[in-house]
Amino acid sequence: MFLKAAGLVTGGIAGVALLLSYLLPLPAGVLFTLVNIPFFLFAHKVMGARFAVKTVLVNLGIGVASAITRVSVHVDGVHPAFAALVGGTVIGMGILSLARHQAGVGGTGVITIWLYRKRGWNMGLTQVALDIFILALAIPVVSGVQMIWSAISAAAISLILFAWHRPGLYMGR
Repeated sequence: MFLKAAGLVTGGIAGVALLLSYLLPLPAGVLFTLVNIPFFLFAHKVMGARFAVKTVLVNLGIGVASAITRVSVHVDGVHPAFAALVGGTVIGMGILSLARHQAGVGGTGVITIWLYRKRGWNMGLTQVALDIFILALAIPVVSGVQMIWSAISAAAISLILFAWHRPGLYMGR
């Protein structure tokens, strides 16, 4: 909500959904779910039914919360610094907490967890690489200043994972 109000994007599928919401007449929450559908199928195939079901349930919860927020909270203006730092931090904490409970929100979260489990790749570094790609896609859509704040938001996501993710603590590794 804050990221959208500030005209920002961020990393992950949340960033893709925000980016698409500036181009299409659909709410970011709806786009978030639609973009995630192929990732649910991927999660089921490579992470198993339990992980996939948890991920779908989390995504449905995000969709419901997004719909409720759209009709009950109206943000007329928010400073991009606040939006970037709070939005990125909350998203990062969500990804981390879900990883600890063997679930994800879909999208890049599924990819980062899968690569961590299968290859031992650092979730934060993997997320950074994916976020750079997503932010690059936003260059024609958002202004230069918005891009800087968007990058800060994506960095906040990754910094949470860098700071708090402990290899070997989750997923039975």
